[in-house]
Amino acid sequence: MKEVPFSPVLKQYLQFIKLEKGLAGNSLVSYENDLRRYLAFIGNVRGLNDLTGITLQHIEEFLQELSSMELSPVTIARNISSIRSFHHFLLLEGFSQANPAELIELPKKARKLPDVLSTQEVISMIDQADGDEDASVRDKAVLECLYATGMRVSELTGLMMDQLYFEIGFVRVFGKGSKERLIPIGGPAVDAINKYTDEVRPGLIKNPGKSKNHVFLNLRGGPLTRMSIWNIVRKYADLAGITKPVYPHAFRHSFATHLLEGGADLRSVQEMLGHVSINTTEIYTHVDRSFLHQVHKEFHPRA
Repeated sequence: MKEVPFSPVLKQYLQFIKLEKGLAGNSLVSYENDLRRYLAFIGNVRGLNDLTGITLQHIEEFLQELSSMELSPVTIARNISSIRSFHHFLLLEGFSQANPAELIELPKKARKLPDVLSTQEVISMIDQADGDEDASVRDKAVLECLYATGMRVSELTGLMMDQLYFEIGFVRVFGKGSKERLIPIGGPAVDAINKYTDEVRPGLIKNPGKSKNHVFLNLRGGPLTRMSIWNIVRKYADLAGITKPVYPHAFRHSFATHLLEGGADLRSVQEMLGHVSINTTEIYTHVDRSFLHQVHKEFHPRA
């Protein structure tokens, strides 16, 4: 099994719950899998190399990442329990001086979705990347692509040049389980991506074998990673002065919400998001309450 960050401490914790709590079999495997994913996020995505540096914000960011993976509320609740128990162990054993997970509550009903960005907030973030530097041109293309297609971060980092069908206005994406779908893409995103692929991307390719035909490359010529996308989104949210939490998945969430607000039918949005069940897509209809109030006030005769 692949080594994860903080493996020695994780092994101690698993031994602890095995001996002290009597956990075994599937329960022990579930705890281990949950925490391996959590520690991989903390170490590899957020770049922490010390458990004492974990904050409540890091845990909330990880839970947002789980939401972006469209896991069931039951699975997310189990992950929360695993994280709370692990941090309690760290405190007891002196690995940390505080328990940042003690304020995390188990979800009562539905999972908590990321905050939706307004159209103006999205535009403001994209405008912040309106420079001529290579990184700015690439970052604008990344943000435009996220918002225009609603694709998952893993789909963006895995996007290849031969998946761009701009002549017919589509992008071909391979989602969960390698399921293929075509997503329409609008003019501003096409223009931004074309500018990047024509003017910037060729200069980033130092070794064609390293770039592997990926669309989005880092300045060293390798494919952008999930952490890179995370940092790009957070950078331009900060530059735009947006104070609420903004994650890459917020673009997917905003994509779906803005389509539904504009009158798109649920089945079409389901197809574009790549949801197997329309029940998953329906969660986006419950988050735009302020919009519903606005519509009610504008059109109801007794509002």
